[in-house]
Amino acid sequence: MIKTHLALALSVVITVMSFGLPLTAKAQSNSEADKIRSKVHTLSASKNSQVQVKFRDGTKLKGYIDAVEPLSFTLRDPKNGTTQSIAYSEVESISKAGDGVSTKTWLIIGGIAAGSVATWLIVKPAVCDGGAQTRGIC
Repeated sequence: MIKTHLALALSVVITVMSFGLPLTAKAQSNSEADKIRSKVHTLSASKNSQVQVKFRDGTKLKGYIDAVEPLSFTLRDPKNGTTQSIAYSEVESISKAGDGVSTKTWLIIGGIAAGSVATWLIVKPAVCDGGAQTRGIC
C-alpha cells in the first residue's frame, strides 16, 4: 500500500516539475550544424566578403570570416579588428552581408523612372504637334 502511494506521489511530482520548469535551450541537430558549417565554408572562400551572423537569441553580428575550425569559426569585426570565436551550435543562420537591394539602388531606379516620365511629358507634345498627328507614338 505504501509503495503505491509513494509511486503515485513521485509520478505527480515529476509531472508537475516537467510542466513547471521551462526549457532553457533548444538543442541543435547535427544536420542543422552541418548546414551552417557548409555555409561558413562556402562564404569563407572569399576573404573580402562580409557576412552577417544571426544567433539563436536573435542578435546579429557582421564581420569577416578569418578561420574555420571543426566546431567553430572565427569572425573578425570590420570596425576595430577584434576577433570572436563562434560555435556552429550558437548560429541560426549566416549569409553574405548586403544581400538585397540597397537604398542607393532604389534611388537610382526612381531617378531613372522620374526622368523617363518627365521626358515623355515634354517630348510627346513637341513631336505630336499638340495631338494633330496620328502616326508613331502619338
